[in-house]
Amino acid sequence: MSIRTSIQSQVNEYPPSLRRVADAVLAEPRIVLDRTITELARTCRTSETSVVRFCRTIGFTGYAPLRIEMATELASETARFGPEAGYGSDITPTDSLADAVAKISTAEIVGIQETAASLDIALLDRIVQRVAGARRVLAFGIAASNAGAHDLTQKLLRIDIDAVSFTDAHEALVPAALLGPRGVAIGFSHGGRTRETVAFLRTARQSGAYTVAVTNAAATPLEAQADATLRTAVRETRFRSGAMASRIAQLTVVDYLFVGAARYDHDRSVASLERTHAATRTLHDDR
Repeated sequence: MSIRTSIQSQVNEYPPSLRRVADAVLAEPRIVLDRTITELARTCRTSETSVVRFCRTIGFTGYAPLRIEMATELASETARFGPEAGYGSDITPTDSLADAVAKISTAEIVGIQETAASLDIALLDRIVQRVAGARRVLAFGIAASNAGAHDLTQKLLRIDIDAVSFTDAHEALVPAALLGPRGVAIGFSHGGRTRETVAFLRTARQSGAYTVAVTNAAATPLEAQADATLRTAVRETRFRSGAMASRIAQLTVVDYLFVGAARYDHDRSVASLERTHAATRTLHDDR
C-alpha cells in the first residue's frame, strides 16, 4: 500500500497534532521533500516529536526514511501516470474533461491494484468458507456502498446461496437479529462509520452470526463489530473521485468473494449459473 493510501486509511483516528501533519501531507505530498522536520512541524503547528510519531504510525522509523520513500513514490507515479494525472490528484476547475477522465481512471485502476496487493488471502479464504457454507448471507450498505452489497447478493443467488441485500436500515435489522450462528452478515462502508451499517453488523453479531466489514478505513466502529475485515485501498479527494474509486474497489472485493465461494463446489456452481442464465435468456430477446 502506498504511503498516502496508508495515511488515508488511518487519518480519522489521529489525534489533532498528528491529523494536521497527515492533512498537510495528503494535500501536498511534496511538502515532505521540500521542508525539514522543523519546518514541517512549524507549518502544522505541532512539534518535531509529533512528526516522528506520525511517521511511526505509517511504518517508518523517522522523518528521513519517510522522505526517501515519498520521493520514490512520487517519481514512480509521475513516470507512470504523468504529472497531471497522478494517483490521488484532485479534479480542479481548470481540468478539461480529458484531464478528469484520466484522473478518475487512474484512481480506479490503482485502487483495484492496491486493494488486491494488500489483501490477506488466508483471511479471504476463511471468509469465503463461511459464505459458501452459510444458511443465509445478508449484505448492507448505504448510498454508494449499497452497490457492493446488492451486487454480492445477486451474484451469490446465481450459485444457489441464499443471499439478501437491503436499502433500508430498519428492514435490514430485522433479519440481522434472526440470522444466527449459521449466517453471515457483510457490511459495506467506505469510511467505516456509517451508523446504519454499524448497527446492522452489531445486530447480526449479537445473533451469533459471522460478521464481515468491507471498508477503506482502519480502527473504525464498523470494524469493531466485525469478526473479519476486508479493506479496500483508495485515496479520497475533495471532488469525491476517491469515493468513486472506493465503489469500484468494493465491487472488486465482491468478485473475489463470489469466485471464491463458487470454487468450493465448482460443478454445482457452474450448473447453477447455466440454469439461471437459461431462465433469463428469453427476457434478453425482444422477438
